[in-house]
Amino acid sequence: MKKISVLLPCYNEEDNVVPLSEEIVKIFETELPFYDYEIVFIDNCSIDNTRLLLRDVCRKNRRIKAIFNVKNFPATSGYHGLCQTTGDCTINLVADFQDPPELIPRLVREWENGYKIVSCVKTSSRENFIMRFLRTCYYKIIKKLSDVEQIEHFIGTGLYDSSFINILRNLQDPAPYFRGIVAELGFQRKNITYEQQKRRAGKSKNNWYTLYDQAMLGFTSYTKTGLRLATIAGFILGGLTFLVALSYFVYKLLYWDSFDAGIAPVVIGVFFIGSVQLFFIGFIGEYVMAINTRLRLQGRPLVIEEERINFEADDGG
Repeated sequence: MKKISVLLPCYNEEDNVVPLSEEIVKIFETELPFYDYEIVFIDNCSIDNTRLLLRDVCRKNRRIKAIFNVKNFPATSGYHGLCQTTGDCTINLVADFQDPPELIPRLVREWENGYKIVSCVKTSSRENFIMRFLRTCYYKIIKKLSDVEQIEHFIGTGLYDSSFINILRNLQDPAPYFRGIVAELGFQRKNITYEQQKRRAGKSKNNWYTLYDQAMLGFTSYTKTGLRLATIAGFILGGLTFLVALSYFVYKLLYWDSFDAGIAPVVIGVFFIGSVQLFFIGFIGEYVMAINTRLRLQGRPLVIEEERINFEADDGG
């Protein structure tokens, strides 16, 4: 009997973990009865009742497992969780019902058709319109600039065969950008579409800073264009500045007594060039910071676990 793992990263999801686990168990019992399964929650040090509720559901069902991290590792917890699953394939979902559990049978069917990766692509979303627009712009930009294929509106939700999970285990990337890894290293992949739902309960833990951090990780990991734009822009602006200066010099020679340029063009030019320089210095700084982060995290674990529940059978007792 094939075994399917379902990974659910969570943080302060006390209103969702119990109904979500119940709904997933029901799906396996009614629609996928010929498969063994495990449900793995990896909790990022929740400060509400999430851990208490997880202990209870794990006690009632030994197929539900939990990993408790000692602190919040938002960037790497999900990746680490994927590497701890033991199924023939692993389904990655968020723990807030935005990724509907009803996707599970669809994902399994495509896996049985021979696809090693089945990625879920959002064709529509009930999230904030502005956020949807900004995400669309980001995906379009990085897809154009990256040397590696990128999957638009893909946030990591999907099914991954155990052969791909083994690749993840052996990557040893201290700062993995999972969406890019799937696009770059994934094989025999199929995209399926779905509508992202609203959160059933609770508030989103993502904010502008965390979203910006993920966006910059994608840019610095999979694009060289930012650095090259700085060089190209420098040449272009330098050439334009030279032409403007030459034009002013010629006009002054031809109309020595009547031509008065004033200080406005100088001020505008200084502020324009300065703002462009600051922009690209900051952009280059993002690359430098990404390199520094990878060097600093080299050799460190992706997360530090505090406790595991119901993993005893897999660990040999």
